[in-house]
Amino acid sequence: MMKALFAALSLLVALSTPVLANTTIVFATDATWPPMEMVNDQKQVVGYSIEYMTAAGKEAGFTPVFKNTAWDGIFAGLDNKKYDAIVSSVSITEDRKKAMDFSEPYYTVRQALIVPKASTAKSLADLKGQKVGGQIGTTGYFAIKAAEGVEPKSYDEVGLAMEDLNVGRIAAVVCDDPVAANYALDKYKDTLKIAMVIETGEAEHYGVAVQKGNTKTLELINKGILAVKAKGLDKELMQKWMGQ
Repeated sequence: MMKALFAALSLLVALSTPVLANTTIVFATDATWPPMEMVNDQKQVVGYSIEYMTAAGKEAGFTPVFKNTAWDGIFAGLDNKKYDAIVSSVSITEDRKKAMDFSEPYYTVRQALIVPKASTAKSLADLKGQKVGGQIGTTGYFAIKAAEGVEPKSYDEVGLAMEDLNVGRIAAVVCDDPVAANYALDKYKDTLKIAMVIETGEAEHYGVAVQKGNTKTLELINKGILAVKAKGLDKELMQKWMGQ
């Protein structure tokens, strides 16, 4: 009798307890930015940022879905609610904060100058009158445009800029240091080098962008990011993807 009563009570509790559904968050990412976000040989979107958000999802209780999206329309897509967030090596800047909200920083980045191995250039000042490439709309490209006497050349993808540099069509490329290392120390290690890291005086951080006022999504992402940091999972990912 007692067993039957206990079973009935258990069933009643199960039926009356709300089921906590796992939230899905759709992230846009321009997967042309190795080792942060890229497409592997199996056509899967992978990289440091991707694994970071996957780990954050496990910690905070959301399921990330990654949507490969071209950089030139990625912010407009967020405005039009085509996805919930952007995780695509987006540096947190004051101008961008006017148009979107940002998560806690998840990576600190600097801008690097990549040149051919034979080049004697040590800074952008050494490249006056020459073409320097960067991915349009990035902080690296903004640094090129701000350099006096340098001719900026924009690209839809940083890989295209690196290809032009490798065959001598441009004199240098400026991009985020983990991406610079991927190309100059790996893919084009025999022909390219990092000439310098550009010091701006202020720390530059990647953050996840969400639409203004989307506090529910932002709180979930922040919860996951803080948990990843607290457990040291970010350091494991840095070792895996950057070797540091």
